[in-house]
Amino acid sequence: MLLTILLAGTAALLAEQPSVPAPADAAQAPPAEAPAADVAGADIIVTGLRRNRDDVLSGTSVVSGLELTRDLRPTIGETLSHQPGVSATSFGPNASRPVLRGFQGERVRVLTDGIGSLDVSSSSADHAVAINPLTAERIEVLRGPAALLFGSEAIGGVVNVVDSRIPRRVPDEGAHVEGVLTYGSAADERSANVKVDVPVGGHFVLHADGNYSKTADLAIGGFVLTPELRAEAAASADPAVRALAGLKGKLPNTAAETSDVALGAAWIDGGNNVGVSVNRYDSLYGVPIRYALEPGEEAEAPRIDVKQTRADARAEIALGGGLAESLRFRAGYSDYRHDELEANGAIGTTFLTKGEEARLELVQHDRGGFGGGAGIQYFHRGMNVIGDEKYLPKNATSQFGVFALENYVHGPLRAELGARYERQTLHADADSDLGNSELRRAYSAVSGSLGGSYEVAKGVRIGINGSHTQRAPSGDELFANGPHAGTQAFEIGDADLAKEKSWGLEGTLAVAGDGYGLTASVFRSWFDNYIFERRTGEIRQGLPVFQISQAPARYSGLELEGNVRLAELGPVTLALDAVADYIRATIRSNGPAPRIPPLRLLGGIEAKSDPLDARVEVEWVDAQERTAPFETPTDGFTTVNASVSWRPLRAHKEVSLTLSANNIFDVDARRHASFLKDYAPLAGRDVRLSARFAF
Repeated sequence: MLLTILLAGTAALLAEQPSVPAPADAAQAPPAEAPAADVAGADIIVTGLRRNRDDVLSGTSVVSGLELTRDLRPTIGETLSHQPGVSATSFGPNASRPVLRGFQGERVRVLTDGIGSLDVSSSSADHAVAINPLTAERIEVLRGPAALLFGSEAIGGVVNVVDSRIPRRVPDEGAHVEGVLTYGSAADERSANVKVDVPVGGHFVLHADGNYSKTADLAIGGFVLTPELRAEAAASADPAVRALAGLKGKLPNTAAETSDVALGAAWIDGGNNVGVSVNRYDSLYGVPIRYALEPGEEAEAPRIDVKQTRADARAEIALGGGLAESLRFRAGYSDYRHDELEANGAIGTTFLTKGEEARLELVQHDRGGFGGGAGIQYFHRGMNVIGDEKYLPKNATSQFGVFALENYVHGPLRAELGARYERQTLHADADSDLGNSELRRAYSAVSGSLGGSYEVAKGVRIGINGSHTQRAPSGDELFANGPHAGTQAFEIGDADLAKEKSWGLEGTLAVAGDGYGLTASVFRSWFDNYIFERRTGEIRQGLPVFQISQAPARYSGLELEGNVRLAELGPVTLALDAVADYIRATIRSNGPAPRIPPLRLLGGIEAKSDPLDARVEVEWVDAQERTAPFETPTDGFTTVNASVSWRPLRAHKEVSLTLSANNIFDVDARRHASFLKDYAPLAGRDVRLSARFAF
């Protein structure tokens, strides 16, 4: 209902506006022969109020075009894992959410075209994000204070998957068709995505797309269990447990099958655009087995059956002259269900949620160096867990936010001021099974950021950002009281949690010149009332008890990204690039924060020409021995990857064929950010072939 009312109001406002030519910025569609992802993703950030990347004072990454084709994986987390400051939860090959600057779960927002995924992926690491990377034209990552425009849950950052389900341009041809076909050897992965845009009259565009992927159990580069667990299994008196020490080569129970279909339509006239889309997402995937090493204990081999029906709407209205340049509206509604299946196919636990989110933004004209805008945001989600492993009562979360961002550019100076006010209410029903009465909580959160940068010499810019953030606790953190199979923990929430508060400081350096570039960020955050899970030492229902608690905490780290042109050999350009990132986090009185990625270095050398690109890269990940009290250390690893991309048609560079080999030496690699790292290594050697086409 909210979606219908807001869309109708926006359409009525549009009807009163004159036809205005599109402004000369990213809102203007690229010509038909250029792939939208390559053009829009090159210099423009849409996450937040649309700005040039050089004007964004926080860390940003945009993955599009051939880079997206080369890095495309079944999950958002694995697709982005080579970006600076990004790791992944790696809960097997089918449920891997992004980890930004060491933050995950409730502190990272994953969006589709500016609106949340409206699923339950932030509640547990075994819950997949209901967004298929196959649909992406580009994926944007925004780290640091600017991400707060999208809610206090974005304290770690924002990942925005930008698709074309609501068209942004009218095709020149009678029908515009794009697609991508992929095969990956490590999981016998077969995937396909095709989308079609058809113009109707001069201003209407109809859209349809569909994708399908199927994988077998994942091939790995060694044993399933870590050496420590293998030694424990080998010493067991139980023959069945001893046999676990020899598991290698394949990660059992990790096959998956996913489909996603969508219909959309848009009315486009110059700078005006109004459209809607509806899609259905279905996925059945297995979760890696957390093997039981005690005689007589049975390990679960769960599968999760996800179904989501979603409706989206978007409107952009050019307002002509005056202070305001445009009005932008975005909304989404989702009906989501997933069933956690036992080995015999019976439903053990069901997660049900219905949610809606809407944003309305007023964007200023850039005048006298001043620009920016303001907006409002509404979010509501109702959630119910049914079944044997119910750990949450039926609950609902409502959130209303008001935000503004102002920026100023004058000569070598760039400055930015942002603020957000948020009111969040949470309600949990009484539930005798969980031993709780009806609970209601309400929080008001105020966040702000202030930053600036200055070009101290041609191509050399230094900057500093400061921020204050407040985050209300989530329903899981407040109301949990039961066994959580995904994390193998008995979780107990705290209904009296205070707001989580932090102060942050970030210094930046950007250097750019003919044939080289460098960006660097150094950051530190000071938390009060940091919310975390504290192991109590108790055991309930065979699981260790984790109590949601609060304490001061400190996060600090650095990110580096650079590139340099080594040589030009006729039509071939030879270039070198590198990424480095490091995070250190401590919770006072509790020790190191859990699941913090270690130091990572990644370097690549690439040869580029008009028809052909070739790349070799090496990623080195240090061991992580700085662990939380209940964690085990993680060994480091080094992987080598190579790829070749061929564009056979000079006039259509969006048509490409990419062959890549990942983890060429088939090493045993495990991510410390993963709950399942001791039971589920990353993919072994994986040869991938991807074909992207458009006509």
